[in-house]
Amino acid sequence: MLNFKKWFVVFTAFFLTVPSVTLAGSIKDGSSGNPGEWYVGETPSTITANSHPILFVHGLNSSSDTWYKNNNMYTTAYQSGYETAFIDLNAGKSMWENGALLSEKVKEIYNYFGEKVVVVAHSKGGVDTQSALVHYGADPYIERVITLSSPHSGSQLADLAYSSWAGWLAGIIGTKNDGTYSLQTGYMDYYRSVTDSHPNVYNTPFYTLGGTKWGSFGSALYWGGLYLSAYGSNDGAVTVTSSRLPYADEISVGRWNHTTIKEGSSTFNLFKGYLNETMASSASAASLETAAITEEKETNAGHYVTGGEYVGTHKEKVAVEKGVEAVTFDWISNQRTASLSLTSPSKKTYADFDVSSDNTEFFNGAYHHTLTIEKPEKGEWTLETTAGQKERYLLSASFESPVDAMLSSEVEGKEMKVKRNKKLNINTTEMTIEYYDKNGKLKEKKMKAKKNGNDFKIPSLGEGIYNMTIDVKGTYEGTPLERTIIHSVYVDDKGKLYSP
Repeated sequence: MLNFKKWFVVFTAFFLTVPSVTLAGSIKDGSSGNPGEWYVGETPSTITANSHPILFVHGLNSSSDTWYKNNNMYTTAYQSGYETAFIDLNAGKSMWENGALLSEKVKEIYNYFGEKVVVVAHSKGGVDTQSALVHYGADPYIERVITLSSPHSGSQLADLAYSSWAGWLAGIIGTKNDGTYSLQTGYMDYYRSVTDSHPNVYNTPFYTLGGTKWGSFGSALYWGGLYLSAYGSNDGAVTVTSSRLPYADEISVGRWNHTTIKEGSSTFNLFKGYLNETMASSASAASLETAAITEEKETNAGHYVTGGEYVGTHKEKVAVEKGVEAVTFDWISNQRTASLSLTSPSKKTYADFDVSSDNTEFFNGAYHHTLTIEKPEKGEWTLETTAGQKERYLLSASFESPVDAMLSSEVEGKEMKVKRNKKLNINTTEMTIEYYDKNGKLKEKKMKAKKNGNDFKIPSLGEGIYNMTIDVKGTYEGTPLERTIIHSVYVDDKGKLYSP
């Protein structure tokens, strides 16, 4: 862990109405700054009475400039009369490392301002902040915390990134890191158990905001939203349910995606009233709990996922069963692919894929090639592409189909159970477990379902996160179907299993 103890004050503005920030080190083109460095925004000519300074905390695979580069959050806070500070944490590290670092640095920020700060945290920054408060003693320096779409219960996109099919891609683009690893839903269930039961958890009040908009069609957040839709309303990266804490006040759930929720013009006026000294600090969880109940829904098995690497010409076949209303094919790769084509069972060819680069947290640096087919033909669809050099890819087919609600998974005791409607005829069920041992070495275990069923006994591999990819093949009303179920659990050093 790097130990930087510098702070920086801005003395002049870039424009009369637009504040500036002095940056330390080399922060260019969105790359993260030096972990532990923090910066002070320009002091407004008139500071809002009875207000606390704001400390902005960034999220996973991000940096402090996320608040003022292509974002008016800093400008909005400045023009509203609030003092500001920004910090760089370890962009790809766990909540434990970032929590310890933030706790150390927020004391320096407290000493600079001479008073407590209100933390405004985006995404994983909210988890890092809670770790600093509950586990590393930062509560004397923080008045309250406002989280903007923080994955307090993890994200299923982190599960996907560590699944057996996505590992090829996530590894090469660099998003398989401690931060993504720790946000898998199985591990976050463990984190919630040791955090929510901690006596420090009520020392500092939390307030949350969540989003329900995905982004434009074909964008990375649109694809993320489509993938997460099986788990409930979401902003393209985090579900509304995960953005909540049972003992926090929910300020709002609105039509923001995971990017716009941190923009000043979108949300600052909603949480501005929570920045002053007289704000009541008691959390009333009753209304939140009621809202959470109405938001939750059963997970649907609406995806088929596969992936790998190839050179030359490569084909992937996807079974589309009877009665599908729509299917979206998303070919995600480490390179922009110009030769990708899709062929229907009747040999009709499609090549008009929407292509977009991914600048989000879980597959940053990848390219999405997306195409939606309404009322597709039943049968086998083929994607074909050619690459002159090795290419890694992840194919996700997202269905709108009656089958989606007929298939699900659930952990019961030490078993992973695949549940199906009697209308489905399941021919093959296989499970692949991705597991990292204590030395960080990846191990893989493939398993067949038990005889006369679709259940698996979760093996005892030792402490760690077990990322389980379940591949299901069968038929529905005589037509072939394929689905992929991804589920993560955490097993502690005593063998206790944690599952969302």
